[in-house]
Amino acid sequence: MGKKIDYIAPHIMEFIKKQHLFFVGTAASEGRVNVSPKGTDSFRVINKNKIIWLNLTGSGNETAAHLLQNTRMTIMFCAFEGKPLILRLYGNATIFHPRDEAFHTYSTHFPDAVGSRQIIEMDVDLVQTSCGFGVPFMDFKEERPTLNEWAIQKGEDGIKQYWTDKNTESIDGFETQILD
Repeated sequence: MGKKIDYIAPHIMEFIKKQHLFFVGTAASEGRVNVSPKGTDSFRVINKNKIIWLNLTGSGNETAAHLLQNTRMTIMFCAFEGKPLILRLYGNATIFHPRDEAFHTYSTHFPDAVGSRQIIEMDVDLVQTSCGFGVPFMDFKEERPTLNEWAIQKGEDGIKQYWTDKNTESIDGFETQILD
């Protein structure tokens, strides 16, 4: 059954490495709560209390807007194959943009990806596992190439225009600072 510890243990690191999908939850002090699914090769455990993930350009930018107001973040993984497990990482996060030195330092942990808009660093203060008995079995087929193909077709200038048009504020009207 469920357990709580204050660090990412080695067996949890191994579980994370095998996952193809994770979910990010954030909320500002007011407005909507956001939960975003994330895929691709975009998550890294840096040490037992620090993770980073690469945020690619998408239709919204809720996580960025929320983190500027409230640094709390939850990340959830579910085992869709093998032994059942739900894993949640709780902590406080900082967002880095391509204009920030830390973005370039951390970007070396990931494959190059057109449309990389932020890297999120989270200091993990609680790791919680739960049974996952209700999570269905699902087979991983492959990553969808659509987001990467879309970003390549847009090119760097097109991506920046897209940020201007679609990523400067949240659905609740909160600034994301993507272009500052």
